[in-house]
Formats: sequence, C-alpha cells, structure tokens
Amino acid sequence: MSNAPHPIGLDERLLTVEQAAVFLNTSPRFPRRLVAERRIRFVKVGRFVRIPESALREFVSAGLVEPMTASDVWRAA
Repeated sequence: MSNAPHPIGLDERLLTVEQAAVFLNTSPRFPRRLVAERRIRFVKVGRFVRIPESALREFVSAGLVEPMTASDVWRAA
C-alpha cells in the first residue's frame, strides 16, 4: 500500500463530522474515532476537522466483503 498522500480536489466536498456520520449512517462518535485513530484521511481547517467525501468512499470500499460462491463454500468446509 502506498503512503503517498491522496490529493484533494478543489471541488471536493469537505464534510463535517456530523455530515460524515449521516453519510456512514452512524452516530457522530464513529467518524470522530476514525479521525482520532488516524484510520481515515481528514483536513484540519483552523481548529475544525473536515473529512473529504472521497475518504469516506475509500473507507467503505476497503471494508467491502464480497459474497462467497457455492464453490467457495464447498472449499471452506
């Protein structure tokens, strides 16, 4: 995995923690914890934290689990 920073486009939406929580369908505590644990990219704007919408999409994609096929189930047994 590359440690190169992901550039943020000038037209990209920067979401508040509350907006990120709505996007993830969670409480605001969850995105705050993601930021505190550095598990998601974020931007400091003065004393405020903003989360790029692309960072949320990347986080969701990274957690995606593909369904097993019938042949996968057979091999797992």
